[in-house]
Amino acid sequence: MSRSAAGSSPVPPVTRAATRAATRAATRAATTGRATRQRGALAALLETQDDFRSAQELHTLLTASGKRVGLATVYRTLAALVEAGQVDVLRSTSGEARYRRCSPVHHHHLICRVCGRTLEVAAPGIETWAAAVAAAEGFTEMTHTLEVHGICPQCRSRAEQDRAADIRTGS
Repeated sequence: MSRSAAGSSPVPPVTRAATRAATRAATRAATTGRATRQRGALAALLETQDDFRSAQELHTLLTASGKRVGLATVYRTLAALVEAGQVDVLRSTSGEARYRRCSPVHHHHLICRVCGRTLEVAAPGIETWAAAVAAAEGFTEMTHTLEVHGICPQCRSRAEQDRAADIRTGS
């Protein structure tokens, strides 16, 4: 389970069986009721991916595994899964959309600017703040997303080791 730096509540774990069932249901619901072999292959691939991937990367993985799926089908299916709330989409620093099947409960992301590592975190304080701000301004039916970008401990450690090596060698 992931926790935020402030120690907020963890995002509850999801069992593999529940995730598979959600994948099947989401794929049916998100693809206009027409389940195809290609859409099923993409949904199955998303279950195996821990990192956010671009549509092109997912298409390449599908074709490399022998699946005949058009890139347009990948884009359409991803858009439908995002719309159905079954897949999260983040924008990379270059603006490219990247996709991953995430926890079905509301969460936020901590994203490393160096390696792209992404952690799901719950943030009850943010939920309370966002609801209060919306209410104070008269907004209803509020939704929000939060992405916190920084440098993960592994990348920070590597950078510190590189700096130390540069100092030792006089680079």
